[in-house]
Amino acid sequence: MRLVRTIRVALGASFLLAAFCAPAIAQSNAAAQIIEGAKKEGALSWYTSMSLTESKPVSDAFEKTYPFIKVTVFRASGEQVQNRAITETRAGRWDFDVASLSELGTLIENKLITQYVSPETIHYIKELQDPQKRWSAVYLNYYVPGYNTRMVAEKDAPKRWEDLLDSKWKGKISLDREDYPWYVTLLAAWGRERTDKFMRALAKQDIQWRKGHSLIAQLMTAGEFPLGIVYAHRVESDKKKGAPLEWVNTVDPIVASLHAAGLSAKAPHPNAGKLLIDFMLTKNAQELFRGLNRVPARRDVEPPSPKMDQSKLKIRVVPHDTSTRYNEYVSEFRTIFGQ
Repeated sequence: MRLVRTIRVALGASFLLAAFCAPAIAQSNAAAQIIEGAKKEGALSWYTSMSLTESKPVSDAFEKTYPFIKVTVFRASGEQVQNRAITETRAGRWDFDVASLSELGTLIENKLITQYVSPETIHYIKELQDPQKRWSAVYLNYYVPGYNTRMVAEKDAPKRWEDLLDSKWKGKISLDREDYPWYVTLLAAWGRERTDKFMRALAKQDIQWRKGHSLIAQLMTAGEFPLGIVYAHRVESDKKKGAPLEWVNTVDPIVASLHAAGLSAKAPHPNAGKLLIDFMLTKNAQELFRGLNRVPARRDVEPPSPKMDQSKLKIRVVPHDTSTRYNEYVSEFRTIFGQ
């Protein structure tokens, strides 16, 4: 009886071990198949809105990791990337394997992106994963109130979005003329009534309109105005260079736009494309993005500043279905602010 019991225990342990190992083995086999497929393809076409200072280090590091793949990068503004991909595919040409943009919605809407779930996504919070499995978050942009520390004391800085409505800030706040993602995300977070009330009150604050969050940060540094909606990573970068800037991390929500990557629906080199997406989500690549002063999307990689830690912020990601109502939102924003 003792021998039978021992055999049963051993068999049970074996089955349990097999159950735990089976997923890992399957994942390992799938990864090996992708690599073998990529070796046969030998090339990759990546369309991106990343700046050259970001896309080149990434493509160089990828080619060093996978020397059997030659990467061709088309780098332009998000709108130009979208237009090129749509124009090419309508002509029957599918030249890109991976697209990475701050807004993939238009390409998704036009059915240019297919589903792909990278094994690296287990290291990403659910808010940074697409329920429909069409995109993977690469890095984040936080829309936040920023201020010139020589003009505004920390105790006087706005702590909530509604604090921007204080009469003392009239004529002293700068916004980007195309802050549509910020507007849309507040709509999703707050609802129509609260958002309309806030925006219409903000419109009476004699907003200093500018084009580009980097320009707003520059002019705020120069003292042209004390407050502005800026990107947190830009403020952190400028602070390291001695700029008298700070940003507010207590607003609810902090609006986060994603630079996300998606696989072409008819990729000429699908396996190489999957490898690039996997690579951008790895810890090493995410640390590379952090070194470029981007906010990594991966939860186990520290951001450029502890203040940016996603677990300590009330983050709301820009809704990814906004492209279908984009013109409507643009019209609403412009109407509210009289643009």
